Amino acid sequence: MSAGVGVGEFVATARERLAAFRHTEVADAPGMRRAAVVLCTAEFDGVACVIVIRRAYRGRNAGQWGLPGGRVDDGESAVGAALRELHEELGLLLGEDAVLGRLDDFPATSGFAITPIVAAVAGPVVLTPNHEVHAVYPVELTRLAAPDTPRWLPQPGGPPLLQMWLRPDMVMHAPTGALLWQFREVVLLGHLDARAADFAQPEWTRR
Repeated sequence: MSAGVGVGEFVATARERLAAFRHTEVADAPGMRRAAVVLCTAEFDGVACVIVIRRAYRGRNAGQWGLPGGRVDDGESAVGAALRELHEELGLLLGEDAVLGRLDDFPATSGFAITPIVAAVAGPVVLTPNHEVHAVYPVELTRLAAPDTPRWLPQPGGPPLLQMWLRPDMVMHAPTGALLWQFREVVLLGHLDARAADFAQPEWTRR
């Protein structure tokens, strides 16, 4: 799939690839908490983008790059939690028919197992960020799919650290960077064997 296509063509291809993708799940374990995020594609100025946010400069994950999402409540599904958080944080209300599939659970060093839900909405959107969101950054799918977006930083005595360079002042690491990398590989590029759960995470993501 060319990343420059519109949301309509993106939806058809994304559904097909995600249906063929066999996602992995993190099993329950003592002390583990669950969260869900949304990789939501929408049109901004006629261009298909995935919605990225910067967290407010207070509270948990202050000032960090992220995806709309949060904790899964008791009795709530990952899809339900992801869509609820999308509505609460950005004012974007989507039904489950907007969900295209899901990617691998990511075991974050913070103690959360993060479930990434892939969704899309046709046409332009109006977002109303709440107090948890400092700013919203639509990232063009063409940028996400570009060859120079993922870079690998060597680490002494360990695996290289992924950096997703979405623009000069917007560099993301795992967990969020890993989720965007797998979205890029599986959904945009069709690499259905791409796995990211073991990607190294910077020390500051443990908070």
